[in-house]
This record gives sequence, C-alpha cells and structure tokens, in this order.
Amino acid sequence: MNITIKEATSADAKNIAPVFDLYRQFYAQESDLALAFNFIEDRLSRGESTIYIAIDNENNVLGFTQLFPSFSSVSAKATWILNDLFVVEEARGLGVGKLLLERAESLAVASNAKGIGLETTKDNVSAQKLYESLGYEIADGFLHYFKTL
Repeated sequence: MNITIKEATSADAKNIAPVFDLYRQFYAQESDLALAFNFIEDRLSRGESTIYIAIDNENNVLGFTQLFPSFSSVSAKATWILNDLFVVEEARGLGVGKLLLERAESLAVASNAKGIGLETTKDNVSAQKLYESLGYEIADGFLHYFKTL
C-alpha cells in the first residue's frame, strides 16, 4: 500500500471529518459528524491550523495531524502545537503516525520554529512510545512533550 502525506485544504474537510469524528470518540466524545466537519472546515478555511492527511492509493484518509501556530516569548521564536494525531484502526502499525509526525517536523523546520509541543493522556502508551522514538521528551508532569529543532 502506498501512503501519501498531503497538506489538507478546505476542500478536504468532508474526507477528514469522519476520521476527526473517530478521533473525538477515542477521547470519549459523542459522535457528531456535522460538528467534526464544521470544526475542520472552519480551521482550514480561516487558515487557523495546518492539517496533514495520510491517504492511500484510493484517496482514503488513513490518519491526520493538526497543528496550530504559537509563539515562545522567552525564545522569541515561533512554535507549533501538534494538537491532534490520529490513525484509523486498520492502518495502525503501517507507519502512518510516524510519517505524519515527520511531515509536521518538516513544517516546523521550514518555518524556523523553535520546535513542536504536544501532549497525550497518561494511558496512551503507544502514542508515548512513538513520540519518544522520534525525540520528543516529557516537559512536565502531564506528559507534555517537546522536541527542540
């Protein structure tokens, strides 16, 4: 299976929404496809986030990551907050998450950012292993990771 990572546009919102809805359900939210679509479409159409999607040969969305720009006053540099990362169950173990994280890192490097911050729940051990394998470190007691670039 070929996996391609591409930057999403607002035209992709309808294809991302079902996967974003699954992501929200993973975090114990009620399924709400309209809310998922509206949230993603708003972020993309307003330029408020950068979303990368992993797609297969048939343009099925296998996963996504959503990043929000931020700034570090102390370092006087831009940073990125990797707010969302999700891979559909049938694509787990194929390296989709790693590909999405590597693309996010490319964005941070290209924008001369200090780094990427992210957080996860303490019980999401598989995500923690992935983040740590790519150089993210625990930044505080909540398992907040940050990778300096």
